[in-house]
Amino acid sequence: MGFRHIHFIINPVAGNGKSPLTKEYLEQYFINTFHNLRVKYSTHKKHAIELTKKSIAEGADIIVACGGDGTVNEVASSLVGTSIPLGIIPIGSGNGLASNLSIPKNLRRALELIKNRHTVRIDVGRFNDKYFFSNTGIGFDASVIKNYESSERRTLTGYLMACLRTFRQSKGSEEIQICINDLNILTDPFMIFASNSNEMGYKLSLTPKASLQDGLLDVLVISKIGRFKMLLLGVLMVLNKSHLMKEVKSFQTKSLVLTNQGGTTLNSQIDGELHKVPNGRISIQIEEHALEVIVPENLI
Repeated sequence: MGFRHIHFIINPVAGNGKSPLTKEYLEQYFINTFHNLRVKYSTHKKHAIELTKKSIAEGADIIVACGGDGTVNEVASSLVGTSIPLGIIPIGSGNGLASNLSIPKNLRRALELIKNRHTVRIDVGRFNDKYFFSNTGIGFDASVIKNYESSERRTLTGYLMACLRTFRQSKGSEEIQICINDLNILTDPFMIFASNSNEMGYKLSLTPKASLQDGLLDVLVISKIGRFKMLLLGVLMVLNKSHLMKEVKSFQTKSLVLTNQGGTTLNSQIDGELHKVPNGRISIQIEEHALEVIVPENLI
């Protein structure tokens, strides 16, 4: 069968830069007469996209994203619609998609999955001209990501501190028109959240029943709430029971459109990365079974 060409795209600062991943380390887990390993390091945002496209052109059989959800998003976005499977080594902070796919944080066990190469095809979310694999949203969660990115802590504590800072800064938002399932909803939202997976990262979830293979997005529309209700929502989220709040409306859909009535720039988050939408219009849809991913054999 010749070499199986496996390319590793590594974010060296993921996990506070403490990951031992090097070519020498990786070679311990593979058969040098069969596996041909290439290791590439990203140095800035969107660099992993460029590295992945080069790996595709170089004939990689498997491309492995080594980092958190941001790195996974960049690598996976370049693999959508191809037959090249995505491997994931979760060395980031949140690791929402990896956790949803039951990919272990233990490096040896995660690397064994790459060698076994058991794959499934999963759905992919599309946000205007970008892809997401876990979730996207506007409102409170986008503001949290903005504060999280400006902090130095890439940990659960850092995420909770970003939530607290956003809570203190909370203010009114502009009206958003939502077109979903033949409904037109005009709301001043606390948050609009569209999820492809059942976890946000750090084992937290707003959509515990979401599936990566059902061809649907799970959407929450949370109307404007006061600070007491924000705290209550946080508690319910930890308990996976956010749906119990009357301000939380749940939908399943293949697509939705969000329009900022003021036409001004909207802050959003895509897989935990801040993204600005200049014209205030967002089209979100699902692309079924568009990505092949390496997962444990007993997952699906």
